[in-house]
Formats: sequence, C-alpha cells, structure tokens
Amino acid sequence: MKTIWRGYIDASLILKITVALILGIIAGLIFGEATSVIAPFGDLLLHLLKFLIIPLILFTLIVGVNQSRIGDLGRMGGKVFLYYLLTSALAIVVGIAVASIFEPGIGMTIDTNEKFDVPENPGVISVLLSIVPDNIVTAFSELNLLGIIFTALAFGIAIASLRSSEDYSELGDHVYKVMEGLNEATLSIMNVILQYVPIGIFAIIAKTVGNQGMDTLLALGDMVLVLYIALLVHVGIYILFMLLTKVSIKNFFKHARTPMVTAFVTQSSSGTLPLTLDAAKNMGLSKSLYGFSLPLGATINMDGAAIRIAISAVFAANMVGDPLSFTDMLQVVLVGTLASVGTAGVPGAGIIMIATVFAQLGLPMEAVGLLTAIDALVGMGCTSLNVTGDLVGTAIISKTETRKKGKQPVMS
Repeated sequence: MKTIWRGYIDASLILKITVALILGIIAGLIFGEATSVIAPFGDLLLHLLKFLIIPLILFTLIVGVNQSRIGDLGRMGGKVFLYYLLTSALAIVVGIAVASIFEPGIGMTIDTNEKFDVPENPGVISVLLSIVPDNIVTAFSELNLLGIIFTALAFGIAIASLRSSEDYSELGDHVYKVMEGLNEATLSIMNVILQYVPIGIFAIIAKTVGNQGMDTLLALGDMVLVLYIALLVHVGIYILFMLLTKVSIKNFFKHARTPMVTAFVTQSSSGTLPLTLDAAKNMGLSKSLYGFSLPLGATINMDGAAIRIAISAVFAANMVGDPLSFTDMLQVVLVGTLASVGTAGVPGAGIIMIATVFAQLGLPMEAVGLLTAIDALVGMGCTSLNVTGDLVGTAIISKTETRKKGKQPVMS
C-alpha cells in the first residue's frame, strides 16, 4: 500500500489529472446518472480551491507590491486592462467568423411554448463599484475578487510606505516579513491540496458526463462542434501572440496545462485561480504582475464566454431564419464585450451573457433555454480558454516588462 501511495505522490500532476479525466469519462458513460453518488468528492475539491483564493490573492499581492515601484504597477495595470479588452472583442469576432462559415442552427426549430427565466446581468457599473468594497469582511465572505484585489493593493502600498518612512521602517519590515511568511504558508497548504486535485476531477467529470449523456451531445452536436473549433482557432491566436513576443510556447504549456485541464473540468475561472497563480509562479513571472492580473482576469476576462456569445447569437438567428446582418454583428461585438465584463467567473455566467445579447438583438429567449441543455459541455471548453487567456496575457506583459528592465524572464 505504501508503494502505491508513494508512486501516486511521485507521479507528475498532469499525468494524474489526465488519467482521472479519462477514467471519469469512462465512468460517466458506463454508470450514467448513478455517478452523482460521488459528486461530494468533486464539491470538496471546489471547496478546497476556493478556501485558498483569499489568502493567495491577499498575501501574493501585498508581497508583490513591496517588490515593485508604484509606477510599475500602474503601467502593468494599463497593459492588463488593454489586453483583456482587446482579446475579448477579438474572441467575439472569431466566434462570429467561425459560426458564419459553419452556420449552426440551420434547419432546427424552437419550441415557443417553453419559457426561460433569464438571470439578471449585474452590469458594468455594478462591477466597477464593487472594486471598492463598503465592507472588507463582506467582500471576503462573498468572494468579491475585485474588492479583495483593491484591499490587497491598499494594504500593500501602505506597508511599502511604512517601510520607506524614517519613523516606521522597522515596523514596516516586520509586517512585511509576516505577510511573506503567510504567503509561503499558503503555498505549502496548496502543495498538499494539489495531491487531491485528480480525485476531485475524476468525480466532477464522471458526474458531468453521466448527467449529460450522449443524447444531448448528438441533438446539439453542431453547436458544440462549431464552438470547440472556434476555441481552437483562438488558442492559435494566443500562440501567435506568444511567438510575436518571444514567449516560450513549450514552457508556457508545460506549466499552464494543469490549470487549463482543471478549469475544463470545474467550469470555474475563480475556482481554478489557486492553480493558475501557481502556474504563473512556476513560470517565473513577476509576483506583483500575476498577483493582480490573474484574479482580475478571473473576474472580467472571458474570451471563451465571448466566443460562446457570438456563436449562440448566430445559432439562434439561423434557427428563426433571420441571419445576423453586419450591424447586428457589430452589436454582438460591442454588447458581448461589455456583458463579458459584467458577469462573474463562475459556472452558469455564460447563460446570463447570452441572454443579455439576445435581448439587445431581439433574438428569442426560448433559444437560451435550449442552450442550457449543453451548458456544461460548452462551459468546460470556454472556461479553459478563459484561464488560458489570463495566463497568456500575463506571460506576454511580463515579457514586455522584463525587456524594459533589460533582462529575460525565468521560464523554467
């Protein structure tokens, strides 16, 4: 028994996750909905990952701020926002282009008697206001990532100010060392949790495949296939961006594949955040950069969801026999980009975004109800792309920053 356990511990994490993924698919196909009995093991994984989100963001950012100049943080922040905005808009363009070529939805009809209650979109203004929490405890308890980022930056800057002052430099250094120690303690806890990740992934994928089955996939197979083609096209664009900025593709995917697969299974950008932060750390990226860019990306950067919005709009328009005009497509790009900013990186957020765009274009809400049948199937790929986009942007921006400093990043 000890030999088996030692072999499990020594095996690479990506190997264990891959095996868990394959076994989960097989179990789901064989046992169907009966796999729900192991669902608590998957829920435990999500709980463990979310348990780490607050300390990881808080301590990583506080330590990172104290390793950088404030001016550098402002410059990097501007690059991060610009990257997220541009890639979200580009993702919608990719989605429209691929869907226009393959035309999913043609020949299908909608049951107009089936009504679907659309969840309310929180909106961009609400998201912007949530950046400054009116209650720190509430921001932490509700896992308001933007509020946590703001809190970490505020305290990080305050500690840096103490360290640079004549009267309180010693006190500031003591506080910083405590934060640094808590950051290392959090990373130690994460190393233990990583050993459980494959077990949780097996449970989640088995339940997902068991509940979805093959019937749903076959019924809406065209939509699913077109979406995954578009996702692969966008990954190709990421690779092109990394080639142009001379980011090592091999080393990037060596470290990024674990959070990519985990995001695929869990369908949660924010839930995968501890693994995404760990990947950025292993890439040797700047702590002050990834401590800010990745939590922010988990909240507002939704390239996969943006592609889903575009393809869903074309799908619905084709079903009612009224293909999107060029003006409609421009609206999809504009409204879809804003909608992707105004929703959270949690399972089900894609449906809210789709409903928002459909309402703007006058597309039937019954189609939203139809698309919920494949929510899990498409959400998996979209979430994985969201996380990939966050890491790509962080790696690219880190490369531009190291060039400014005249040195190369560590990508081991």
